[in-house]
Amino acid sequence: EHLRICPQQYTCCTSEIEQKLTWDTEATFRGLVEENGSFLLHTLAARHRKFDEVFREMLSSSEHSLALLFQRSYGRHMYAQYTPSFSGLFSRLRDYYERSGEGLDDALVDFWGQLLERVFPLLHPQYTFSPEYLFCLTRLASSAEDLLKPFGDSPRRLRLQVSRALVAARAFIQGLQTGRDVVSETLKMPMSEACRRAVMRLTGCPFCQGFPLLPPCRDFCLNVAHGCLSTQGLDPDWGSYLDGLLFLAEKLQGPFSFELAAQSIGVKISEGLMYLQENSARVSAQVFQECGAPQPTLARTRRAPAPREEAGRIWNSGPEEEQPTSTAMGAGLHGLVWELRQRVGRIRGFWAGLPLKVCSDSRMAADISQESAPCWTGAGRGRYLSPVVGASPTEQQDNPELNGEDLSPDLQTRRRRLQLRAATTRMKAAALGRDLERDDWDEDTSGSGEGQHYADDWKAGTAAVAPPGRPPRPSRKDGPGGKGGGVIIRHNQGRSRTGGTSVGFHTQPILILFLSALALLGPR
Repeated sequence: EHLRICPQQYTCCTSEIEQKLTWDTEATFRGLVEENGSFLLHTLAARHRKFDEVFREMLSSSEHSLALLFQRSYGRHMYAQYTPSFSGLFSRLRDYYERSGEGLDDALVDFWGQLLERVFPLLHPQYTFSPEYLFCLTRLASSAEDLLKPFGDSPRRLRLQVSRALVAARAFIQGLQTGRDVVSETLKMPMSEACRRAVMRLTGCPFCQGFPLLPPCRDFCLNVAHGCLSTQGLDPDWGSYLDGLLFLAEKLQGPFSFELAAQSIGVKISEGLMYLQENSARVSAQVFQECGAPQPTLARTRRAPAPREEAGRIWNSGPEEEQPTSTAMGAGLHGLVWELRQRVGRIRGFWAGLPLKVCSDSRMAADISQESAPCWTGAGRGRYLSPVVGASPTEQQDNPELNGEDLSPDLQTRRRRLQLRAATTRMKAAALGRDLERDDWDEDTSGSGEGQHYADDWKAGTAAVAPPGRPPRPSRKDGPGGKGGGVIIRHNQGRSRTGGTSVGFHTQPILILFLSALALLGPR
């Protein structure tokens, strides 16, 4: 009568031994669960680490290529003036990817505004532009009416491509991280009191009844394992989670290619600068009309002409062997997606098959080849006659080893399943171009995902850029501003912006701007 779990018959156990056996059998059961789940946990953790490394390397490669090409075209002195703008852009892109879901649009808007502050004075070296004038310039460019459009459609296209790719990559990495963490917690789950008692009856009570070498019946083990693992596992949300993971992975190497988005940054900047140069008369006239005529540069304050070798520098993309980095990383991304697809096929049925794996251990049940031999039934030596029930909640109501009230998932299990569902929802939304953490998503970033923009934009970047002709200088008189085609620059009117410094060059402005455009080309 002193035993709480095992049959109260002739016994070799005291209540203290029964308690110790309960702890030991629980540790054995949980150890088998963790051991069988180690492959699953390693798969998610390794995929998270490898995909994250590839995405980070692609961003770093894009930034490095811009810096390298810019230095070749400008030299260190000129490059130093543009470093804050480029470093700030990539820093904010990384910040969005790594930490926060805010500020992606603002990062791009601020970059184009800073670029305009630096490039516009190069078109007009005969003028001095005060910080107040440059503030008026960027405010006009980012007005809600969006009339100036100094860089044409390039800012909108860059925002569309980079936003889709970063939103998808971020949701994908977060999905892998959530899956890894949820699986890790689930595999280390504490057992309910009902499961502790059931496992003790399964593997501990034979010792107390004098049958230390008698293995538990296999069907007995399956009913206990199904009852304990179905209430604390991740089915039925596990399959949907893996489907969302694979769906988004396919997007990342296709329509929402992270590689092409990173490579296109330089191309879009170059296209924007070419547009500004070709439409400088219209843009300048509209700026002068809205912000007034700038102050002429006094002759004695103008800079001396640039050295001939600097002014005549020809942009050189460098040897071909120096540029395969992104392609190699792109091949690595395709390989990772293929490998993920193979691994997902192996882990899809993990939770459904876990009871079988646990009961395949000799400590938990008799070998399947010895089904006809006597085994431990929970009450003594014999054959287990109760049927094996399935893992579904309805079937588990008939589980003879656990009561119906013991089969409801606990609060922690519900929380883990909700985390998995939330990650699945984020990934499926990202595969449609939506970021659920942003309330102001628009039609541009929520397209069908066919990827026409990506293909067209990348092809546009592969053509050689011909030197444009000299644009006419804008009239100093106020004139009507034309309407051009279009970009986004959405900007908060109350946003403060660092005031630009006065810039004046005596060198040919078109040559300088042309070198700027070529230098800003990203990897092709």
